[in-house]
Amino acid sequence: MLEAPSYHAAAAMAVTVAMFIAFARGRAPVEIISLITIAVIGVGLYFFPLEGAKPTDGLALAFSGFGHQALITICALMILGRGLVVTGALEPFARLLETIFRANARAGLLFAIMIAYFLSMFVNDTPVMVLLIPILVALAGKGVAASSRTLMPVNSAVLIGGMSTTIGTSTNILVVTIAADLGMRQFGVFDFTPIVLLAGIVAIPYLWLVMPRLLRDNSVATEQSKRLFHTYLRVGTNSVLAGAELTSVRSKLPEGITFLDVPQGQLQPQQRLLISGTHEALEDAARALKGDLAPSWVIDRIRRLSAAQGEDIVAVEMTVTSDSRLITRTLASSGIADLYSVAVLGIHRPERLLGERDTYTEAGDLRILEGDVLLVMGLEEDLNNFARNDGLLRLEGARELPRRSKAALAGAIMLGAISTASVGLPWFDAGGFAPIKLPIAISALAGAIAMFLTGCVKFDRVGRALSAKVIVLIAASIAIGRLIDASGAAEWLGQGLSLGLAYLPPALVLAAIMLFVTFVTNFASNASAATIGTPIAYSIANQLGLPPEPMVLAVLFGCNLCYATPIAYQTNMLIMSEGGYEFGDYLRAGLPLVGLMVTTLSVLLVLWYGL
Repeated sequence: MLEAPSYHAAAAMAVTVAMFIAFARGRAPVEIISLITIAVIGVGLYFFPLEGAKPTDGLALAFSGFGHQALITICALMILGRGLVVTGALEPFARLLETIFRANARAGLLFAIMIAYFLSMFVNDTPVMVLLIPILVALAGKGVAASSRTLMPVNSAVLIGGMSTTIGTSTNILVVTIAADLGMRQFGVFDFTPIVLLAGIVAIPYLWLVMPRLLRDNSVATEQSKRLFHTYLRVGTNSVLAGAELTSVRSKLPEGITFLDVPQGQLQPQQRLLISGTHEALEDAARALKGDLAPSWVIDRIRRLSAAQGEDIVAVEMTVTSDSRLITRTLASSGIADLYSVAVLGIHRPERLLGERDTYTEAGDLRILEGDVLLVMGLEEDLNNFARNDGLLRLEGARELPRRSKAALAGAIMLGAISTASVGLPWFDAGGFAPIKLPIAISALAGAIAMFLTGCVKFDRVGRALSAKVIVLIAASIAIGRLIDASGAAEWLGQGLSLGLAYLPPALVLAAIMLFVTFVTNFASNASAATIGTPIAYSIANQLGLPPEPMVLAVLFGCNLCYATPIAYQTNMLIMSEGGYEFGDYLRAGLPLVGLMVTTLSVLLVLWYGL
């Protein structure tokens, strides 16, 4: 007969349920609920310490999350992702994905899901998501696909793919190791891959067609994204345009670029083409055609200043106010570049000003009017001087231009971090070649340090890569997981589970074990679920006269069904701020997937092992 839980175990379960309810209701910010949870654990264990522990041990448990390797690892991975973004290292793959998304949004999402699914079979889940998050966020920034409707389906695909091999996640390795210690045969890398692949056939249509509909659209149609800037694209000597006709290079142009003055015949170096497009489209066109949006001597000066001062180049939008000296002047006659060392890349004219007379000079240059929006590139201090001295109002939405000179370096650092964690570090000893596989925490920290030392990520910009909400939430979830484990709550739940399974058919036994482990992994940790669940499943198999392999696989699969809460797995945390997700989003989209996977995997295990 099952005894009543200790008051510490009961209190641990009560705190977990209370935190879950508070998150689900969404009336208070996630970080406030997390801090209150940490405070309750710390104060409670100080006055009512665990058996054999000192009051201060409870404080150490409550605040242990802030120094836990999981939190440090996630922060390091965020910094690695930031390095890929600010250097533009992922732009080639992002452009490929953007092309597919623009052709067909559903096909683009399916392509991203399948890439994530198969990559995670051989590479640890977290690095795969670190690679994909900046790409999907960049697509959202261009209005191609809302990040809230792509990140969670892709993350779920990563988690499903990761549980298909023993090397897919560290949790899989832990379960397999514990099972071997209990006397079971060692699982091979692909022993249970067919089962997961069959389950994926059922799950992927849900991820592709259903889950995005359950998630709100967080895309914002800002005025900035709608502005069309007029500018001259200058043909350089190395430009794709030099010596070519315009019709032959149109296929290389991004969508949204319009030629306002179509030249005839072959284009010559130093020729200017009047075009219009959004900020992003103009940048893409200049890069694809190797042309300049401002005089090359101005751009070269800005790049030299950036390299000498170690400052990033920024592009901002500025509105011309009524007291600006620029009104009725042209860019050529304004002397902006000489006075401030900034470059005006384009001019947006609001619709109310389009009918103004005498807005063009005889040479065809646009006269600047009050209300025009200038797209300006330069260093931060120079941009501020320009705005302050020439009567301009800076608008929101400044963006750093990618430091493309370091793109290859950032990509190499990320590749090194991923390969050392998944494949291993090449090493030779007396026995020959023996690669050393580094923990993801070590490889991520080493990669983050390399990003700093090489200048791919600046120290004063680290705050932009990190999310305070995610950091506090991780700390609270680690404290809850340790409390559930140390108080005996997880062990008590496992005992209760084993007593209630004697009269159930095999399929329901497997489903019950999987659901129990899923519950633990979504509210405690994968490691706790694996450590507690594997011996329980092995014991239940012996008591009921069932083969232990399907029972242990039920534990392994359950440890990976961490879709229902953001605290269940570190990739869930990584996408939380980028996708603008709330706790309820994980419940709404993740719980149906948990039910679908538990049902499918239980049936497949029964059929596969002939139970």
